[in-house]
Amino acid sequence: MSAELFLEIGSEEIPAGFLPKAMADLERLMRKELESARISFGQIATFATPRRIALSVQDVDAMQQRQEVTATGPSTKVAFDAEGNPTRAAQGFARSNGVEVSELSRTLTDKGEYLYISKVIEGRPTQDLLPEMVKKVVEGLSFKKSMRWKDLDVRFARPVQWIVALYGGKVLPFSFGNIETGNLSRGHRFMAPDAFEVQGVESYLAETKKRFVMADPVERRATIAAQVEEAARREGAQLNRDEELLDEVTYLVEWPSAVTGTFEDKYLVLPRELLITSMREHQRYFTLSDAEGKLLPRFVTIANTLAKNPALVAQGNERVIRPRLADAMFFWNEDQKVSLVSRLESLKTVVYQAKLGSSYEKVMRFQAIAQSLAAQFAPETQALTARAALLAKCDLVSAMVFEFTELQGIMGREYARIEGEDERVAKAIHEHYLPIAAGGELPGDDVGAFVSIADKIDTICGCFGVGLIPTGTADPYALRRGAIGILNIILDRGYALSLPALVDQALVLMGEKLTRPAAEVRADVLEFLKGRFFNMLTGQDVAQDVVDAALCAGFDQPLDALQRIEALAALKQKSDFEPLAVAFKRVGNIIKGGVAASVDPELFASPCETALFEVLKQVQSQATAAIDKGDYNAALHSIATLRAPVDSFFDGVMVMDKDDAVRTNRLALLTAIARLFGGIADFSRIAD
Repeated sequence: MSAELFLEIGSEEIPAGFLPKAMADLERLMRKELESARISFGQIATFATPRRIALSVQDVDAMQQRQEVTATGPSTKVAFDAEGNPTRAAQGFARSNGVEVSELSRTLTDKGEYLYISKVIEGRPTQDLLPEMVKKVVEGLSFKKSMRWKDLDVRFARPVQWIVALYGGKVLPFSFGNIETGNLSRGHRFMAPDAFEVQGVESYLAETKKRFVMADPVERRATIAAQVEEAARREGAQLNRDEELLDEVTYLVEWPSAVTGTFEDKYLVLPRELLITSMREHQRYFTLSDAEGKLLPRFVTIANTLAKNPALVAQGNERVIRPRLADAMFFWNEDQKVSLVSRLESLKTVVYQAKLGSSYEKVMRFQAIAQSLAAQFAPETQALTARAALLAKCDLVSAMVFEFTELQGIMGREYARIEGEDERVAKAIHEHYLPIAAGGELPGDDVGAFVSIADKIDTICGCFGVGLIPTGTADPYALRRGAIGILNIILDRGYALSLPALVDQALVLMGEKLTRPAAEVRADVLEFLKGRFFNMLTGQDVAQDVVDAALCAGFDQPLDALQRIEALAALKQKSDFEPLAVAFKRVGNIIKGGVAASVDPELFASPCETALFEVLKQVQSQATAAIDKGDYNAALHSIATLRAPVDSFFDGVMVMDKDDAVRTNRLALLTAIARLFGGIADFSRIAD
């Protein structure tokens, strides 16, 4: 027999950002408890609203599975003394297994005779085990910020008001703080606050809906999305889609109800991003545009109650947003009284990082790097790049960015446009922050790309240089994101950029601020970039062994490495690749590090040596020309023709000949082959 396990923790309003993790943790912890207790179970579902987190586990077996335990203890020589009396080792082994020494068996192994036990632990009723298990799960939930209440010695995101814990419809008795479990849940705080009885997940979902609680966040999100779309349609407008805002609002309400409001047309002179950010961040409003994409003076908000008078609710929201927009207008006008470039001096008082100096110092460093990149890849942009880098961080000391930090770069772009800066400079001020997320938008112009790479490599080298290295759980300076951004920009723009040279320049500019040896920092940063590149490509379903093989052959230029990886991946798809890889692996295994000697045809003792040498000379010419052009497909195709003569060579001669000169000459021949393909990939890394 099996039955459903149901749990609901009711509380004061939990912050929206806490709930997705809480749902995942609740499932993970419950799954772990059931599996550890050897209780089989079926599908797990989780639910959450601001006032509740719930879980349903289907088909939870009524009995714990029996367990057969076998264990080998100490050797009999250690377990018994000379008189045959059990030692502490024997007694401890017996005690740990819940038996007497006399109940232990003996088993003969290759190492001698040992004590041994085999027993069966019968399963207990699940009903008896669950109260303690579920209590452990509730206590195990952790949040970014937890709190205590009253004088209780428990913690939760917010004070717990009730707990429903049922197995097969029957209450699982336990307490959490001052709350005793039961079968009573509660409806919407304002529209249906009374308690109601829960029997299981089906009754729970049905009864909560009757009481204006949409417990399933997936359903709630879809409902909100449909409501805001419908509100936009009624206004004859287009919704400015915002998936992150939709996710957040989903966990702010229990019973969504869309209401449309307006604001004064005069605020439309403000930049689009500013208006959207102000309404989004302060009030969680969805914004609307006309058919041409121009922002309209309207918004959609999601109320947590059914509005008896929607117009009254709209008026309340309009009153709230009006002073926010007025503040934004004030900051906008005040900021324009001071030019961007004149704000540069103020950056000297802004601490970028305690060990790395001020934001002004950072600007000076990455300006030099950006100019160097421009000189290398687009010399005509050097002046624009220098100007963009100089102004890139100036909006950080503006009133607007102080109020809305997420507008950094955006406000700099807008102020630069107003001040008559070149459009490429204005765009670069914004684009140098890109990408702001994995797979996000990249700079669309060389100027922005150069400043972005320079800013990011300065951050990475600086942090590594003073010991602020990311760990598995912490990356406060977003160095992983910065590294991936650099790599994606390089690949997107097609820059044949040397990472070692880039890192070297950044470290030289860092100067005495480094607290670690520059050589160590250089090695760590390059390995860090290489690791991010590996993860990027394998995350795009490129075979790990192919990426590894190519990167082991060199990672100076990401663009070059990508071209080698793509060529090797294409070659690996061919039917004759496996024997080719085997042949090249054999070459590498035999020569080890290779020999420095040149090949002397006069020492050839077999036609297969001559044949291989002649093909090698032809392939060297073809492959080298192809590699010089970056055509690794052609290079590998040419190198692949060596397989047959290499196989014939191994069949026809003994490489490690007794004659030193002959042996060295044959190793030199194989070394020439290994060096030819070794610059493209390390074939020993290819999986069999």
